[in-house]
Amino acid sequence: MSTERPFSLRGVALAAFLPTLLFSIGEGAMIPLIPLVADGLGASLAFAGFIAAMVMVGELVGDIPSGAVVSRIGERNSMIGASLLAIIAVLVCIIAPNPIVLLVGIFLIGLATAVFALARHAFMTSYVPVAYRARALSTLGGVFRAGWFVGPFLAAGVIHLTGSTTAVFWVFIVCCVAAALVLMLLPDPTITFAKTTPTTAAVETAGLFSTIWRYRGVLLRLGTGAGLVGAMRATRTVLLPLWAVSIGINEPDTALIIGIAGGIDFALFYASGQIMDRFGRMWTAIPSMIGLGVGLLALAFTHDLPENVAWFIAVAMFLSLANGIGSGLLMTLGADLAPAGGPAPFLGAWRFTADFGSAAAPLAVAGITAVISLSVASGVMGVVGLVGAGVLWRYIPRYAPRHPRFTPRER
Repeated sequence: MSTERPFSLRGVALAAFLPTLLFSIGEGAMIPLIPLVADGLGASLAFAGFIAAMVMVGELVGDIPSGAVVSRIGERNSMIGASLLAIIAVLVCIIAPNPIVLLVGIFLIGLATAVFALARHAFMTSYVPVAYRARALSTLGGVFRAGWFVGPFLAAGVIHLTGSTTAVFWVFIVCCVAAALVLMLLPDPTITFAKTTPTTAAVETAGLFSTIWRYRGVLLRLGTGAGLVGAMRATRTVLLPLWAVSIGINEPDTALIIGIAGGIDFALFYASGQIMDRFGRMWTAIPSMIGLGVGLLALAFTHDLPENVAWFIAVAMFLSLANGIGSGLLMTLGADLAPAGGPAPFLGAWRFTADFGSAAAPLAVAGITAVISLSVASGVMGVVGLVGAGVLWRYIPRYAPRHPRFTPRER
């Protein structure tokens, strides 16, 4: 007789989403201030930017062991461990006497983020029925975005009260402690919704690179599309502040514009999930990538116009609309493709491909800007977005149809 309980998204919302919200609020409060802290320690502008990039590099490297870690110790233990690692990493940042030590701390934060995110993704993949999957994962994506939306405002309040930028690092520590306590005190949703057959991440312990080789076909094809999605999202995050500086918008106005854009991005997460569950993944993937590509292409031609500030505001809002409608897309596709018996290793490989694009895009923007101009960088990345839309159009129907119920093709 089956002991499986009917699934309810509300039933897992607190235990599944609250730790993620807390972790992302702390991260969202601290990460935007990394360049300022690095500058205070004597780093050059270029090296301060490199230190800030260590978060994404740490996530990329963290994708390598995260699948094995989650497989062996489970989702909840992995998130508790990631929270503790993040606390240690932030303490390293607080006591850092020079930029090199700060770089190490930021890199460790990236590692912790990779494990935390993979563990929550693995749980949702294992326990959320296909009929609810996109809504659940787009909500998870929305929770991450909510944290990054709230975090900077919280950081501004802390700085106003204390007069210290470093004080914001303690916000991340408090959030990590709170996340760990929530995970330890609330019922474990993996037990609440346990199934009669083991389908948690603990079943399979394959390494990242062996998993990449095993599923090289889907990762090379649809994974390339995922990498391009990650690249476009990272480009938007990096390019908009640079553009604002380039056309002379002051820092408070830049923060306000990007903050409002972030609100639009966050507001669309549930609509994205509804569309994907009802009509299929293509109906958010293609509009999102075309919108990001067209928006960056349009921005490329506005830099020297008399109304360049108005154009910047309009394009920033449009890019947020395009990005928001794709909320949860990569996590949903990864869940669709992951083997039902043990998703963590495959999800680690899938996240690696997306994070590779996210790590490469800022370097590409910086390189093109240094050699040619910021406008050309925006235009090139706009073309990349349209290419990405074509890749997703070609391979989503092949590997992730509307109601996926199969293991991904291995070649």
